Amino acid sequence: MKQIRRGLLCALMGYLTFAASVAAAAAPDADEVTILAQIRDAAMSSNWAWQRLSELTDRIGPRLSGSPQLAAAISQLAGAMRSPPVQVTLQPVKIPHWVRGEERAELVEYSGRPDGVTQHLQLTALGFSSATPASGLTAPVIVVHDLAELNQRSAEIPGNIVLFEARFNQRLADNGFAGIAYMQDGLYRTKGPAAAAALGAAAVLVRSVGGADFRLPHTGATSWKEGQVAIPAAALAAEDADLVARLAAFGPVTLKLVLTPRTLPEVDSSNVIADWPGREKPGEFVIVSGHLDSWDLATGATDDGVGVIAAAAVIDILRQLDLHPRRTIRFIGWTAEEPGAIGGKAYFASVERTVESQTAAIESDAGAGRSLGVRAAVTKESLTAVKPVLDALGPIGATVLQPIDGELGADISWLQAAGVPGFAPLVDTRHYFDYHHTAADTLDKVEPQDLRSQVATMAVLAYFLAELPETLPRFKIAP
Repeated sequence: MKQIRRGLLCALMGYLTFAASVAAAAAPDADEVTILAQIRDAAMSSNWAWQRLSELTDRIGPRLSGSPQLAAAISQLAGAMRSPPVQVTLQPVKIPHWVRGEERAELVEYSGRPDGVTQHLQLTALGFSSATPASGLTAPVIVVHDLAELNQRSAEIPGNIVLFEARFNQRLADNGFAGIAYMQDGLYRTKGPAAAAALGAAAVLVRSVGGADFRLPHTGATSWKEGQVAIPAAALAAEDADLVARLAAFGPVTLKLVLTPRTLPEVDSSNVIADWPGREKPGEFVIVSGHLDSWDLATGATDDGVGVIAAAAVIDILRQLDLHPRRTIRFIGWTAEEPGAIGGKAYFASVERTVESQTAAIESDAGAGRSLGVRAAVTKESLTAVKPVLDALGPIGATVLQPIDGELGADISWLQAAGVPGFAPLVDTRHYFDYHHTAADTLDKVEPQDLRSQVATMAVLAYFLAELPETLPRFKIAP
């Protein structure tokens, strides 16, 4: 009984200690309020992020995993951040190298087709698609709307081209749930080709994952089961997917497809790590991050140029103000996020044995929208602890604290699964998927003041977390 009482007493004392630290964090002193306001105002008046984003997108352009452009971006950003006392490290990572090649499609047979008439379609290969023969592949099209229908029609699949005609739910996006809409529709891009290949499909097309009808194909990675032979896979512009579906309602449709992508040997790459040293606990880290790579159709301004440059700007703001919190703030520019968060996985492997030193992780990878607040994967008590961040961001309208129980960024997901509290800016994503992974993801889609709002959100949040007297308790998500 004494041991039980002693255990209960220890537990109570531990809770009271944490509760006291939460209460202290929830009621910051006047100096901290002033400092957070200084950080916010400096971020909202700085042009550093806009200048670096312009250089990244206009001078380097697309940054596909394994490309010379990604290597140039890594070198450029590392150079821009090398200024004492910032400590810059390039962490070696082996990454995939896939190149697109030629991509064409045309309708060659359908009910009511006039003699000699064919119709060209707008499409783009999915990452890690295999190639058709150089002369192309011609086969009938089987239109399905989901995986259940694919399985129900399994006898029709062998030797044919499967089209997944699944629609992006723009209504969800318009009401603040763009991420959910993307996950629901993106399932057919990531899992559909492998499912159809397992049933003997010759190739797979998916209706582009996005909400705007600009006849823009949306690329992105697809995944294959271990040991599975990849087949040609591409995304059709939404209008063209609808066209094929309408024609198929009147009778058989035959399509000629030419895709010539190649998977090349892995190449050497790096995560860019820049440490802003803490004044008391330099061996404890608050991560602020985004990914440097992009798809190759455009310059990756919103995915994820904004995120990675806004995260890098956090270090620049603290350097301007000469503010060193208790812990080190570690910027990471992740390499090769698009083909499977390769940089994030490599970083976690390097810190797994000392993961307690990673006290919080922030990732920005949700586009260029205005910051509306903070998303947080933390304990309920910790939500109270971070309230001063929202108070500081109130003047710029970033006032929402959204609890999340899952991952807040592909690259920090391993850290979160190990218990590291996770955060991300909560941004306006209503039209993010209009341009996501398309040829229209360019600098003109970014409003400078929206970019500054993301810098301000991450800078205030990162400094606050690094300055806390006690770190936030661990919060594990499902791996």
